[in-house]
Amino acid sequence: MKTINANGAHIPQLGFGTFRMPEADVLSILPRALQSGFTHVDTAQIYENEAAVGDAIQKSGVARETIFLTTKVWVANYAKDAFAVSVAESLRKLKTDHVDLLLLHWPNEAVPLEVQIAELNAVREKGLARHIGVSNFNTALMAEAVRLSAAPLVTNQVEYHPFLDQTAVLEAAGKHGMALTAYFAMADGKVPADPVLNEIAAAHGKSAAQIALRWLIQQPDVVALTKTVTEARLAENLAIFDFALTPDEMARIHALARPDGRIVSPDGLAPVWDRAA
Repeated sequence: MKTINANGAHIPQLGFGTFRMPEADVLSILPRALQSGFTHVDTAQIYENEAAVGDAIQKSGVARETIFLTTKVWVANYAKDAFAVSVAESLRKLKTDHVDLLLLHWPNEAVPLEVQIAELNAVREKGLARHIGVSNFNTALMAEAVRLSAAPLVTNQVEYHPFLDQTAVLEAAGKHGMALTAYFAMADGKVPADPVLNEIAAAHGKSAAQIALRWLIQQPDVVALTKTVTEARLAENLAIFDFALTPDEMARIHALARPDGRIVSPDGLAPVWDRAA
């Protein structure tokens, strides 16, 4: 698996995401995903499947030290008296003494960002997380988080797919030496039906899903999360490193972005998003 070096973190470029995945599905498919070649696993406290992820890693027989494991602290746990306790609970569920990457899941104005970043750093200093970062931050919040953090932040995990222009976040991440980790790469089912992606896919003997994933990881310092509960799809998701898109194909896919392309923007959590370039 190819990796991206972001402020000292070597992040596998393709990750297996577990959002909206019930524990039974995690236990069924994640061991096979790890055995198939995935080395990056993404979960979160709010997904309520950390325990299943921990069990699945053990069940897989794949050595924990070869896996890049990410989890995210939920916004209700940002206060100083709750943060470290919640991380300890995550580690207990995940059956590990550390995660490779710990993220703030969404912005939360109820707790000063200075406190959130201080708690992230404290957990890292204790060795409970090798690297730290953020998720769903706009560029202004990214800059403020970087300024407040003693340790380097290694990624901002955000929605990113062919129908959403994330140029501003990409440029900001590059400025700070961070990676952009893309979730919702399939745009909630829109990717497989898109005619442009299918036309490019036919030219390469690939699927539209593979084209979207390739488009993501072919961009500098972009990590892509993918998800499936079907064993047959595991090999398909991994088979994106044996071909390259042409500059023209990359441009055609970038051109699919539209002003209403954002899918994930929950009230009470979402920041004021950056305008598309």
